[in-house]
Amino acid sequence: MSEKATITLDGQTYEFPIVEGTEGEKAIDISSLRAETGYITLDFGYKNTGATTSSITFLDGEAGILHYRGYPIEQLAEQASFLEVAYLLLNGELPNAKQLQEFEGNIRYHSLVHEDMKRFFEFYPSNAHPMGILAAMVNSFSTFYPKSQDPNRSIKDVERTIFRLIAKMPTLAAISYKNNLGHPYMYPNNRLGYVENFIHMMFGLPTEDYEVDPVVADALNKLLILHADHEQNCSASTVRIVGSSQANLYSSISAGIAALWGPLHGGANQEVIEMLEAIRNDGSDLEKWVNKAKDKNDPFRLFGFGHRVYKNFDPRARIIKKSCDDILKKMGINDPVLDIAKQLEEIALRDDYFIERKLYPNVDFYSGIIYRAIGIPTRMFTVMFALGRLPGWIAQWKEMVENKEPIGRPRQIYTGATKRDYVPVKDRK
Repeated sequence: MSEKATITLDGQTYEFPIVEGTEGEKAIDISSLRAETGYITLDFGYKNTGATTSSITFLDGEAGILHYRGYPIEQLAEQASFLEVAYLLLNGELPNAKQLQEFEGNIRYHSLVHEDMKRFFEFYPSNAHPMGILAAMVNSFSTFYPKSQDPNRSIKDVERTIFRLIAKMPTLAAISYKNNLGHPYMYPNNRLGYVENFIHMMFGLPTEDYEVDPVVADALNKLLILHADHEQNCSASTVRIVGSSQANLYSSISAGIAALWGPLHGGANQEVIEMLEAIRNDGSDLEKWVNKAKDKNDPFRLFGFGHRVYKNFDPRARIIKKSCDDILKKMGINDPVLDIAKQLEEIALRDDYFIERKLYPNVDFYSGIIYRAIGIPTRMFTVMFALGRLPGWIAQWKEMVENKEPIGRPRQIYTGATKRDYVPVKDRK
Protein backbone atom coordinates (compact mmCIF):
# COMPACT_ATOMS: atom_id res chain seq x y z
CA MET A 1 0.00 0.00 0.00
CA SER A 2 1.45 3.37 -1.02
CA GLU A 3 2.18 5.94 1.66
CA LYS A 4 -0.33 8.79 2.06
CA ALA A 5 -0.42 12.17 3.79
CA THR A 6 -3.64 13.32 5.42
CA ILE A 7 -4.92 16.83 5.97
CA THR A 8 -8.03 17.78 7.94
CA LEU A 9 -9.98 20.84 6.79
CA ASP A 10 -13.36 21.99 8.10
CA GLY A 11 -13.79 18.68 9.90
CA GLN A 12 -13.14 16.54 6.82
CA THR A 13 -9.99 14.48 6.20
CA TYR A 14 -8.36 14.22 2.78
CA GLU A 15 -5.56 11.94 1.60
CA PHE A 16 -2.76 12.88 -0.79
CA PRO A 17 -0.08 10.59 -2.23
CA ILE A 18 3.55 10.84 -1.14
CA VAL A 19 6.08 10.87 -3.97
CA GLU A 20 9.67 9.71 -3.42
CA GLY A 21 12.59 10.55 -5.69
CA THR A 22 15.47 8.23 -6.57
CA GLU A 23 17.71 9.86 -3.94
CA GLY A 24 15.11 9.56 -1.17
CA GLU A 25 13.60 13.04 -1.42
CA LYS A 26 9.93 13.02 -0.41
CA ALA A 27 7.04 15.25 -1.44
CA ILE A 28 3.32 15.43 -0.85
CA ASP A 29 1.51 15.52 -4.18
CA ILE A 30 -1.14 18.22 -3.75
CA SER A 31 -2.07 18.47 -7.43
CA SER A 32 -5.73 17.83 -6.58
CA LEU A 33 -5.83 19.93 -3.38
CA ARG A 34 -7.83 22.85 -4.77
CA ALA A 35 -10.24 20.65 -6.71
CA GLU A 36 -10.96 18.48 -3.67
CA THR A 37 -10.92 21.03 -0.86
CA GLY A 38 -11.18 24.53 -2.33
CA TYR A 39 -7.92 25.42 -0.56
CA ILE A 40 -4.50 26.25 -2.00
CA THR A 41 -1.11 26.32 -0.28
CA LEU A 42 0.73 29.58 0.38
CA ASP A 43 4.50 29.38 -0.04
CA PHE A 44 6.33 32.69 -0.56
CA GLY A 45 9.24 32.22 -2.95
CA TYR A 46 8.22 28.57 -3.54
CA LYS A 47 10.79 27.49 -0.92
CA ASN A 48 8.82 24.34 -0.06
CA THR A 49 7.08 23.75 -3.39
CA GLY A 50 8.13 21.23 -6.00
CA ALA A 51 6.88 22.56 -9.34
CA THR A 52 8.08 19.56 -11.34
CA THR A 53 9.91 16.26 -11.27
CA SER A 54 13.30 16.27 -12.95
CA SER A 55 16.04 13.79 -13.79
CA ILE A 56 18.70 16.40 -14.59
CA THR A 57 20.36 17.54 -11.36
CA PHE A 58 20.42 16.27 -7.78
CA LEU A 59 21.42 18.69 -5.04
CA ASP A 60 21.72 18.01 -1.30
CA GLY A 61 22.63 21.23 0.45
CA GLU A 62 23.06 19.65 3.88
CA ALA A 63 25.57 17.08 2.64
CA GLY A 64 27.23 19.31 0.03
CA ILE A 65 26.33 17.06 -2.90
CA LEU A 66 25.83 18.13 -6.53
CA HIS A 67 25.28 15.53 -9.27
CA TYR A 68 24.52 16.02 -12.97
CA ARG A 69 22.53 13.02 -14.25
CA GLY A 70 24.04 10.99 -11.39
CA TYR A 71 27.66 12.00 -11.98
CA PRO A 72 29.40 13.79 -9.05
CA ILE A 73 30.39 17.34 -9.91
CA GLU A 74 33.91 16.65 -8.62
CA GLN A 75 34.50 13.98 -11.28
CA LEU A 76 33.03 16.02 -14.12
CA ALA A 77 34.95 19.19 -13.26
CA GLU A 78 38.22 17.31 -12.99
CA GLN A 79 37.93 15.06 -16.05
CA ALA A 80 35.31 16.29 -18.53
CA SER A 81 35.13 19.08 -21.09
CA PHE A 82 32.30 21.60 -20.92
CA LEU A 83 30.77 20.28 -24.15
CA GLU A 84 30.80 16.75 -22.75
CA VAL A 85 28.82 18.02 -19.77
CA ALA A 86 26.47 19.97 -22.05
CA TYR A 87 25.79 16.76 -24.00
CA LEU A 88 25.21 14.89 -20.73
CA LEU A 89 22.70 17.43 -19.43
CA LEU A 90 20.83 17.53 -22.74
CA ASN A 91 20.76 13.80 -23.46
CA GLY A 92 21.02 12.05 -20.11
CA GLU A 93 24.21 10.11 -20.86
CA LEU A 94 27.84 10.95 -21.50
CA PRO A 95 28.70 10.81 -25.22
CA ASN A 96 30.95 8.19 -26.73
CA ALA A 97 33.83 9.38 -28.94
CA LYS A 98 31.73 9.47 -32.12
CA GLN A 99 28.79 11.25 -30.47
CA LEU A 100 31.09 13.86 -28.93
CA GLN A 101 32.82 14.48 -32.26
CA GLU A 102 29.47 15.00 -34.00
CA PHE A 103 28.21 17.25 -31.19
CA GLU A 104 31.35 19.39 -31.27
CA GLY A 105 31.13 19.55 -35.07
CA ASN A 106 27.56 20.84 -34.94
CA ILE A 107 28.59 23.51 -32.42
CA ARG A 108 31.53 24.64 -34.59
CA TYR A 109 29.30 24.79 -37.69
CA HIS A 110 26.93 27.30 -36.03
CA SER A 111 29.43 29.52 -34.20
CA LEU A 112 29.16 32.52 -36.54
CA VAL A 113 26.60 35.23 -35.83
CA HIS A 114 24.58 36.60 -38.77
CA GLU A 115 26.36 39.70 -40.09
CA ASP A 116 23.15 41.74 -39.88
CA MET A 117 23.06 41.21 -36.12
CA LYS A 118 26.35 43.03 -35.71
CA ARG A 119 24.60 46.25 -36.70
CA PHE A 120 22.50 46.02 -33.52
CA PHE A 121 25.60 46.46 -31.40
CA GLU A 122 26.36 49.79 -33.06
CA PHE A 123 23.21 51.35 -31.61
CA TYR A 124 23.58 50.27 -27.97
CA PRO A 125 24.93 53.00 -25.67
CA SER A 126 28.64 52.65 -25.00
CA ASN A 127 27.91 51.95 -21.32
CA ALA A 128 25.13 49.40 -21.97
CA HIS A 129 25.28 46.47 -19.55
CA PRO A 130 26.39 43.30 -21.37
CA MET A 131 23.63 41.22 -19.73
CA GLY A 132 20.97 43.52 -21.19
CA ILE A 133 22.62 43.20 -24.60
CA LEU A 134 22.91 39.42 -24.29
CA ALA A 135 19.24 38.99 -23.33
CA ALA A 136 18.10 41.19 -26.23
CA MET A 137 20.36 39.54 -28.79
CA VAL A 138 19.37 36.00 -27.80
CA ASN A 139 15.71 36.95 -28.02
CA SER A 140 16.31 38.45 -31.47
CA PHE A 141 17.55 35.07 -32.75
CA SER A 142 13.90 34.03 -33.05
CA THR A 143 13.41 36.69 -35.74
CA PHE A 144 16.39 35.41 -37.72
CA TYR A 145 15.30 31.78 -37.41
CA PRO A 146 11.48 31.88 -37.71
CA LYS A 147 11.09 28.08 -37.68
CA SER A 148 12.03 28.20 -33.99
CA GLN A 149 8.71 29.95 -33.27
CA ASP A 150 6.60 26.95 -34.30
CA PRO A 151 5.41 25.12 -31.15
CA ASN A 152 5.05 21.92 -33.20
CA ARG A 153 8.57 22.11 -34.63
CA SER A 154 10.36 18.90 -35.60
CA ILE A 155 13.04 17.25 -33.49
CA LYS A 156 15.63 18.28 -36.08
CA ASP A 157 14.54 21.92 -35.85
CA VAL A 158 14.79 21.78 -32.05
CA GLU A 159 18.26 20.24 -32.24
CA ARG A 160 19.39 22.92 -34.69
CA THR A 161 18.10 25.64 -32.34
CA ILE A 162 20.00 24.07 -29.45
CA PHE A 163 23.22 23.88 -31.48
CA ARG A 164 22.85 27.52 -32.52
CA LEU A 165 22.36 28.70 -28.96
CA ILE A 166 25.35 26.87 -27.51
CA ALA A 167 27.52 27.87 -30.48
CA LYS A 168 26.56 31.54 -30.75
CA MET A 169 26.39 32.57 -27.09
CA PRO A 170 30.19 32.85 -26.70
CA THR A 171 30.36 34.80 -29.98
CA LEU A 172 27.68 37.24 -28.77
CA ALA A 173 29.38 37.66 -25.41
CA ALA A 174 32.76 38.35 -27.02
CA ILE A 175 31.28 40.85 -29.50
CA SER A 176 29.56 42.65 -26.62
CA TYR A 177 32.87 42.90 -24.79
CA LYS A 178 34.79 44.10 -27.85
CA ASN A 179 32.07 46.62 -28.70
CA ASN A 180 32.30 48.09 -25.21
CA LEU A 181 36.05 48.57 -25.66
CA GLY A 182 35.72 49.92 -29.20
CA HIS A 183 37.92 47.08 -30.46
CA PRO A 184 37.40 45.12 -33.70
CA TYR A 185 35.47 41.87 -33.39
CA MET A 186 37.22 38.54 -33.62
CA TYR A 187 35.60 35.83 -35.74
CA PRO A 188 35.42 32.34 -34.25
CA ASN A 189 38.44 30.13 -34.85
CA ASN A 190 36.97 26.65 -35.21
CA ARG A 191 40.34 24.98 -34.97
CA LEU A 192 40.21 25.78 -31.26
CA GLY A 193 38.17 24.08 -28.58
CA TYR A 194 34.97 25.67 -27.27
CA VAL A 195 36.54 27.38 -24.24
CA GLU A 196 39.77 28.28 -26.07
CA ASN A 197 37.78 29.81 -28.92
CA PHE A 198 35.86 32.01 -26.50
CA ILE A 199 39.09 33.25 -24.90
CA HIS A 200 40.49 33.90 -28.39
CA MET A 201 37.43 35.99 -29.35
CA MET A 202 37.55 37.91 -26.06
CA PHE A 203 41.22 38.83 -25.91
CA GLY A 204 42.66 38.32 -29.39
CA LEU A 205 43.18 41.04 -32.00
CA PRO A 206 43.18 40.67 -35.79
CA THR A 207 46.70 42.15 -35.95
CA GLU A 208 48.34 39.59 -33.66
CA ASP A 209 48.59 35.86 -33.02
CA TYR A 210 46.92 35.33 -29.67
CA GLU A 211 47.99 32.27 -27.72
CA VAL A 212 45.50 30.89 -25.19
CA ASP A 213 47.02 30.10 -21.79
CA PRO A 214 46.11 26.46 -20.93
CA VAL A 215 45.87 27.29 -17.21
CA VAL A 216 43.26 29.96 -17.97
CA ALA A 217 41.40 27.64 -20.36
CA ASP A 218 41.33 24.86 -17.75
CA ALA A 219 39.99 27.20 -15.06
CA LEU A 220 37.25 28.55 -17.36
CA ASN A 221 36.32 25.02 -18.44
CA LYS A 222 35.87 24.08 -14.77
CA LEU A 223 33.87 27.23 -13.99
CA LEU A 224 31.50 26.64 -16.90
CA ILE A 225 30.95 23.06 -15.73
CA LEU A 226 30.37 24.13 -12.12
CA HIS A 227 27.72 26.62 -13.26
CA ALA A 228 26.07 24.37 -15.87
CA ASP A 229 22.97 23.56 -13.81
CA HIS A 230 21.75 23.97 -10.26
CA GLU A 231 18.32 22.37 -10.04
CA GLN A 232 15.17 24.56 -9.88
CA ASN A 233 16.83 27.91 -9.20
CA CYS A 234 15.27 31.27 -10.13
CA SER A 235 16.54 31.40 -13.73
CA ALA A 236 15.92 27.69 -14.50
CA SER A 237 12.38 27.98 -13.15
CA THR A 238 11.92 31.12 -15.26
CA VAL A 239 13.01 29.27 -18.41
CA ARG A 240 10.57 26.45 -17.64
CA ILE A 241 7.58 28.67 -16.88
CA VAL A 242 8.14 30.88 -19.95
CA GLY A 243 8.64 27.78 -22.10
CA SER A 244 5.44 26.24 -20.69
CA SER A 245 3.46 28.83 -22.68
CA GLN A 246 5.07 27.32 -25.84
CA ALA A 247 7.28 30.38 -26.22
CA ASN A 248 10.25 29.57 -28.45
CA LEU A 249 13.52 28.42 -26.92
CA TYR A 250 15.35 31.68 -27.72
CA SER A 251 12.77 33.76 -25.84
CA SER A 252 12.73 31.29 -22.94
CA ILE A 253 16.52 31.48 -22.59
CA SER A 254 16.40 35.27 -22.89
CA ALA A 255 14.02 35.30 -19.90
CA GLY A 256 16.47 33.10 -18.00
CA ILE A 257 19.27 35.55 -18.74
CA ALA A 258 17.14 38.40 -17.37
CA ALA A 259 16.44 36.41 -14.19
CA LEU A 260 20.13 35.59 -13.76
CA TRP A 261 21.01 39.27 -14.12
CA GLY A 262 19.52 40.04 -10.69
CA PRO A 263 22.11 40.61 -7.93
CA LEU A 264 20.38 38.06 -5.69
CA HIS A 265 21.01 35.36 -8.31
CA GLY A 266 23.82 35.62 -10.84
CA GLY A 267 25.33 38.91 -9.79
CA ALA A 268 26.96 37.64 -6.59
CA ASN A 269 30.49 37.28 -7.99
CA GLN A 270 30.30 40.84 -9.32
CA GLU A 271 29.32 42.02 -5.84
CA VAL A 272 32.33 40.17 -4.39
CA ILE A 273 34.73 42.27 -6.46
CA GLU A 274 32.81 45.48 -5.79
CA MET A 275 32.99 44.71 -2.06
CA LEU A 276 36.75 44.10 -2.26
CA GLU A 277 37.23 47.36 -4.18
CA ALA A 278 35.23 49.21 -1.50
CA ILE A 279 37.52 47.76 1.19
CA ARG A 280 40.59 48.84 -0.79
CA ASN A 281 39.21 52.34 -1.35
CA ASP A 282 38.55 52.61 2.39
CA GLY A 283 42.21 51.94 3.20
CA SER A 284 42.30 48.11 3.16
CA ASP A 285 41.61 47.83 6.91
CA LEU A 286 40.34 44.24 6.91
CA GLU A 287 39.85 44.07 10.67
CA LYS A 288 37.39 46.97 10.47
CA TRP A 289 35.34 45.31 7.73
CA VAL A 290 35.38 41.87 9.34
CA ASN A 291 34.11 43.45 12.58
CA LYS A 292 31.37 45.20 10.59
CA ALA A 293 30.35 41.81 9.15
CA LYS A 294 30.19 40.34 12.66
CA ASP A 295 28.08 43.21 14.00
CA LYS A 296 24.43 42.15 13.69
CA ASN A 297 23.35 45.81 13.87
CA ASP A 298 25.56 46.78 10.91
CA PRO A 299 23.89 46.37 7.48
CA PHE A 300 27.23 45.40 5.86
CA ARG A 301 27.46 41.78 4.72
CA LEU A 302 30.38 39.90 3.22
CA PHE A 303 29.54 38.71 -0.29
CA GLY A 304 30.95 35.37 -1.41
CA PHE A 305 30.75 33.61 1.96
CA GLY A 306 28.29 30.86 2.88
CA HIS A 307 25.45 29.72 0.63
CA ARG A 308 21.66 29.74 0.75
CA VAL A 309 21.47 26.08 -0.30
CA TYR A 310 24.74 24.52 0.86
CA LYS A 311 24.65 24.51 4.66
CA ASN A 312 28.05 22.97 5.40
CA PHE A 313 30.21 23.60 2.32
CA ASP A 314 29.85 24.36 -1.36
CA PRO A 315 31.36 21.42 -3.29
CA ARG A 316 32.00 23.71 -6.25
CA ALA A 317 34.14 26.04 -4.13
CA ARG A 318 36.47 23.21 -3.14
CA ILE A 319 37.04 22.41 -6.81
CA ILE A 320 37.62 25.92 -8.07
CA LYS A 321 39.85 27.06 -5.17
CA LYS A 322 42.77 25.07 -6.64
CA SER A 323 42.27 26.66 -10.08
CA CYS A 324 42.16 30.05 -8.42
CA ASP A 325 45.45 29.38 -6.64
CA ASP A 326 47.02 28.04 -9.87
CA ILE A 327 46.03 31.14 -11.86
CA LEU A 328 47.30 33.60 -9.26
CA LYS A 329 50.58 31.69 -9.03
CA LYS A 330 51.01 31.30 -12.81
CA MET A 331 50.17 34.88 -13.71
CA GLY A 332 52.06 36.51 -10.83
CA ILE A 333 49.52 39.30 -10.67
CA ASN A 334 50.18 42.34 -8.48
CA ASP A 335 46.66 43.49 -7.65
CA PRO A 336 45.77 44.96 -4.24
CA VAL A 337 42.14 43.85 -4.63
CA LEU A 338 43.20 40.23 -5.12
CA ASP A 339 45.60 40.54 -2.17
CA ILE A 340 42.65 41.62 -0.02
CA ALA A 341 40.67 38.63 -1.30
CA LYS A 342 43.36 36.16 -0.27
CA GLN A 343 43.69 37.77 3.18
CA LEU A 344 39.91 37.65 3.62
CA GLU A 345 39.89 33.98 2.62
CA GLU A 346 42.53 33.19 5.26
CA ILE A 347 40.53 35.00 7.95
CA ALA A 348 37.30 33.20 7.07
CA LEU A 349 38.94 29.78 7.11
CA ARG A 350 40.43 30.21 10.60
CA ASP A 351 38.12 32.65 12.45
CA ASP A 352 35.72 30.91 14.87
CA TYR A 353 32.90 33.33 13.97
CA PHE A 354 32.98 32.22 10.31
CA ILE A 355 33.63 28.56 11.10
CA GLU A 356 30.73 28.26 13.57
CA ARG A 357 28.31 29.89 11.11
CA LYS A 358 29.69 27.93 8.15
CA LEU A 359 30.54 31.16 6.31
CA TYR A 360 33.10 29.52 4.04
CA PRO A 361 34.25 31.12 0.75
CA ASN A 362 31.84 29.94 -1.94
CA VAL A 363 32.05 29.51 -5.71
CA ASP A 364 31.11 33.17 -6.29
CA PHE A 365 34.10 34.30 -4.21
CA TYR A 366 36.61 32.26 -6.18
CA SER A 367 35.04 32.81 -9.60
CA GLY A 368 35.14 36.58 -9.09
CA ILE A 369 38.85 36.38 -8.26
CA ILE A 370 39.57 34.22 -11.33
CA TYR A 371 37.64 36.47 -13.71
CA ARG A 372 39.41 39.58 -12.41
CA ALA A 373 42.81 37.87 -12.59
CA ILE A 374 42.43 36.94 -16.27
CA GLY A 375 41.17 40.37 -17.26
CA ILE A 376 37.41 39.91 -17.58
CA PRO A 377 35.63 43.16 -16.59
CA THR A 378 33.38 43.04 -13.55
CA ARG A 379 30.22 43.74 -15.58
CA MET A 380 30.97 40.66 -17.72
CA PHE A 381 30.96 38.29 -14.73
CA THR A 382 27.24 37.51 -14.98
CA VAL A 383 27.62 36.93 -18.73
CA MET A 384 30.22 34.26 -17.88
CA PHE A 385 27.70 32.70 -15.50
CA ALA A 386 25.09 32.69 -18.28
CA LEU A 387 27.50 30.95 -20.67
CA GLY A 388 27.97 28.17 -18.16
CA ARG A 389 24.30 27.89 -17.21
CA LEU A 390 23.10 27.73 -20.84
CA PRO A 391 23.10 23.91 -21.28
CA GLY A 392 21.28 23.54 -17.96
CA TRP A 393 18.59 26.00 -19.03
CA ILE A 394 18.18 24.21 -22.36
CA ALA A 395 18.00 20.82 -20.62
CA GLN A 396 15.32 22.17 -18.25
CA TRP A 397 13.31 23.57 -21.18
CA LYS A 398 13.72 20.34 -23.17
CA GLU A 399 12.59 18.18 -20.25
CA MET A 400 9.54 20.39 -19.67
CA VAL A 401 8.54 20.13 -23.34
CA GLU A 402 9.13 16.38 -23.58
CA ASN A 403 7.10 15.79 -20.40
CA LYS A 404 4.24 17.84 -21.91
CA GLU A 405 3.96 19.84 -18.71
CA PRO A 406 1.02 22.26 -18.46
CA ILE A 407 1.41 26.03 -18.64
CA GLY A 408 2.70 27.42 -15.35
CA ARG A 409 0.00 29.29 -13.46
CA PRO A 410 0.64 29.92 -9.74
CA ARG A 411 -2.28 30.85 -7.50
CA GLN A 412 -2.52 33.67 -4.96
CA ILE A 413 -4.33 34.75 -1.82
CA TYR A 414 -6.02 38.05 -2.61
CA THR A 415 -5.58 40.73 0.10
CA GLY A 416 -6.92 43.81 -1.70
CA ALA A 417 -10.15 45.80 -1.36
CA THR A 418 -13.47 43.98 -1.44
CA LYS A 419 -16.17 44.89 -3.97
CA ARG A 420 -16.95 48.60 -4.16
CA ASP A 421 -18.82 50.88 -6.54
CA TYR A 422 -17.27 53.35 -8.98
CA VAL A 423 -17.62 57.01 -8.00
CA PRO A 424 -17.41 59.72 -10.70
CA VAL A 425 -14.48 62.15 -10.39
CA LYS A 426 -16.73 65.10 -9.53
CA ASP A 427 -18.16 63.26 -6.52
CA ARG A 428 -14.86 61.99 -5.09
CA LYS A 429 -13.60 63.66 -1.91
